[in-house]
Amino acid sequence: MKKKGPLYALFLSLILLLPGCSSLTVLNPKGPSARTLSDTIILSILVMLGVLAVVYILYIFVLVKYRAKKSNEGYIPEHEEGNKVLETIWIVIPIIIVAFLSVVTVKTTNAVENQAKEYKDQTPLVIYASSSNWKWHFSYPEEGIETVNYVNMPVHRAVEFRMYSFGSITSLWIPQLAGQKYAMSDMLTTLHLSADTEGSYMGRNANFSGKGFAHMEFEALVMSSKDYDDWVKEVKETAPKLTEEEFKGLLATDYLGRKTYSSTHLEFSPPPGDHGEHMSGEGKEMDMDNGNMDHQDNKEIHPSPEPSSETEFDSKPNPEVEQPLPSSPVDEHTHDSNS
Repeated sequence: MKKKGPLYALFLSLILLLPGCSSLTVLNPKGPSARTLSDTIILSILVMLGVLAVVYILYIFVLVKYRAKKSNEGYIPEHEEGNKVLETIWIVIPIIIVAFLSVVTVKTTNAVENQAKEYKDQTPLVIYASSSNWKWHFSYPEEGIETVNYVNMPVHRAVEFRMYSFGSITSLWIPQLAGQKYAMSDMLTTLHLSADTEGSYMGRNANFSGKGFAHMEFEALVMSSKDYDDWVKEVKETAPKLTEEEFKGLLATDYLGRKTYSSTHLEFSPPPGDHGEHMSGEGKEMDMDNGNMDHQDNKEIHPSPEPSSETEFDSKPNPEVEQPLPSSPVDEHTHDSNS
């Protein structure tokens, strides 16, 4: 009884704790890209469960059939060199499983790296998503507006995120709409997604990029086409312009709430690469060797840390905190009268 006590305690703990677990958002997709990834994850889990089932069934069968008992006491089996049939089976079957999962993975990767087939006839809404310590900037070049720490998009519309970073490498991830994609300082990466259902979805930085990465959360709000158009119109009429001086201040500030502007930083700080269709001066300010000059200048606001033999545990903590850190940018509703 004493040996079974810990098992009973563990079982009881699982019964009490598991009901409090929320559903996995990655397995609750609201768009074609996320649905493709969710289906692939579930299929992989089912294949692995099938493998485990076969292994455990054979394990129990061998334990029962060849267990020691009085009837075979002292029995010594005959020496066998091997069984070609069994050896072939346990070599070929794993190869088939790995090949199957590889084909599924390649097809899934190809599907999510391109515009969803349901929206192939649409011109995607381009949104530049740039990260800085510790916030997200979303620029809408077609609408000529920009937001900080939140992004709005219309439902049933193909969206193309073009991502880069003003600091360390980050990763944009909206689990219910698409997989994660890295944002780097000297190149653009592209993420295709679309939403089938209106609603508010959590987005975050999925890459550990420093002390404040946990605060790099944002709300992705999917709305009807009419509501989206009304929102864009309201921003253009009420939000202030984003100046270069203001933008440099945003980059230098570590923690921010939501902000909205009726212009974008792309006009004076273009992203790396050749994307002149959304830039001022027909993209003539581009420096193709290493992004563009304005981006390189602003990138220096968050330079890469110098290598050091000293660790964070060697330094003395600073007890003075100027102001409390926000719990989550998504929970903040400080629009600074910009929206």
